[in-house]
Amino acid sequence: MIVVTPGEPAGIGPDLAIQIAQQEATAAWAVVADADMLRQRAQQLDLPLQLHDDLDWPCKQAGDLRIIHTPLAQRVIAGQLNPRNAAGVLAALDVAIAGAVDGTFQAIVTGPMQKSVINEAGISFSGHTEYLAAAAGVDDVVMLLMTDALKVALATTHVPLAEVPAALTQSLLDRRLRILQRALITDFSISKPKILVAGLNPHAGENGHLGHEEIAVIEPVCAALRKEGMDIVGPLPADTLYTPRQLAHADATMAMFHDQGLPVLKFAGFGRAVNVTLGLPFVRTSVDHGTALDLAATGNADAGSFVQALAVARSMSAQRQA
Repeated sequence: MIVVTPGEPAGIGPDLAIQIAQQEATAAWAVVADADMLRQRAQQLDLPLQLHDDLDWPCKQAGDLRIIHTPLAQRVIAGQLNPRNAAGVLAALDVAIAGAVDGTFQAIVTGPMQKSVINEAGISFSGHTEYLAAAAGVDDVVMLLMTDALKVALATTHVPLAEVPAALTQSLLDRRLRILQRALITDFSISKPKILVAGLNPHAGENGHLGHEEIAVIEPVCAALRKEGMDIVGPLPADTLYTPRQLAHADATMAMFHDQGLPVLKFAGFGRAVNVTLGLPFVRTSVDHGTALDLAATGNADAGSFVQALAVARSMSAQRQA
């Protein structure tokens, strides 16, 4: 059983769950959300929706959807953010996490969240990745975005660009490369992964003339891991790392900051890419896009990434069980 959280209720997350419920189920899944909000959105989309609070319900008809009702404080208006519903959005995520931890669910698939409205409600929130790590009680996690042909992991995630050099330490990079290596083996069945590591600076620092992070941080970590037998290549200039020749024989890449590797990945596969959190005791995948408030309740939301997120969650869960 996979559990889905739609994320921001004023965005397209609820639309995607309702749209996927119209299709023939390829995996057993349930949604944690406000039942009235989903019924309202289904009416706006003019789609059938039958909610079932029995997780064993077979869901054979178009519009059948298993639900764990988690109420919101106020009625949702599609496209309009409401900080008063922020606590309810996080409560739904907490229910999903608790179910994944106790084994009720084998994976979590999350819809897009609006970080700004959570913070406007007075709740410190930097993103799903960090929230899940804290809730699961793990020391560290890695954010990975993937398409069929490309996997991009991040050394730093939701950090202002000016703070990246200070955040990028040897201990952090070592931990995150080890998490990535382990996940490629256990979750993706790659027996000896090859990982390309980007430099932080233009031309990977050009021997210190354009920055010293490669010399002081990245190269020592890569060298130490190579001595342990890991197939690590880098640090490489990011502008040539993400070229077909370099990527042809790589299983994953490690970018140093959020907007270094993700523009390449999203250009290559936006709408089909999946966000995966590595290092958790359960599987978590998500869509590769935001809340798209302007598309909520219009029927124009593309469910492709959500479908892929469900498929990857199912595959990773099966691999872990195997």
